[in-house]
Amino acid sequence: MFELKPLSKEAIPAALEKATRYRLLNEPGEAESICHDVLAAEPDNQPALIILLLALTDRFGKTYAIGMMPANEVLARIRDPYEKAYYAGIVNERRAKAQLQKGSPGAGHDAYAYLLEAMNCFEKAESLRPPGNDDALLHWNVCARIIMRNHLTARTEDPSALQLE
Repeated sequence: MFELKPLSKEAIPAALEKATRYRLLNEPGEAESICHDVLAAEPDNQPALIILLLALTDRFGKTYAIGMMPANEVLARIRDPYEKAYYAGIVNERRAKAQLQKGSPGAGHDAYAYLLEAMNCFEKAESLRPPGNDDALLHWNVCARIIMRNHLTARTEDPSALQLE
């Protein structure tokens, strides 16, 4: 195996800019790698954790998708209560959108559950938000519109009780 080359602390601001640029270019793997390099140099770097979290959730619904565990592990390291609640909402919102995109049986019910959890997180974030920051309520509205436009509902039957004929 290879020993990874360490990033200098002086290079961290430019590296974070590159990670953001890679996310915007729809290259979440590159952004994730850069964030891991930043976090190796500064394990508690909050901007790197947030960019990493977003890069991980960029993969939801893709062929190179990841599960929820890595995103939840990064989320647990975010210190600010507002940002923790807000990004927990983002994780759930993106998971719901991935479920809808997948379109498998029951995906709408799963998406509904994720959207409700996202809305709960956004309500918590809204109560903690800094003045003039309405991002959480904007995302709450997005979730509500997705539910209404897609006529999503809660699961009413037990998904493990599939009946075979």
